[in-house]
Amino acid sequence: MTVIAGTAPVSISARLLGRILSGLVILFLLLDGAIKLVPWPVVTETMDRMGYGSSETLARSLGIITIVCTVLYSIPPTSILGAILLTIYLGGAMASHVQIGGPLFTHMLFGFYLGLMLWGGLWLRDRNLRTLISFRR
Repeated sequence: MTVIAGTAPVSISARLLGRILSGLVILFLLLDGAIKLVPWPVVTETMDRMGYGSSETLARSLGIITIVCTVLYSIPPTSILGAILLTIYLGGAMASHVQIGGPLFTHMLFGFYLGLMLWGGLWLRDRNLRTLISFRR
């Protein structure tokens, strides 16, 4: 039985665009995690409006989870695991906005937009992911 396995080539421009997209996602999520660690009043007030109460402990826990998953995403050997964990996290955020009836395009779908950038950046810069998820026949 012959198995033909090849890796999809990654051009310099695709790799650069992937790093830019991933960098933007990483910066945003690190900032998001950091403001939850403090936690600023806007964080606890928003959590209270979403039905989670104004717990500083919960805010700090979410901040730690966000930062840990983002660091996993930023390290190449663990980037796919980090992307999976961040996708789960963003899905929970989207579900929370659906529950309170937030605006569709700005609040509910923001996690979707961030997830597209997250996976798109990873796909553009990671040869192994391009092999796994190929759009060629």
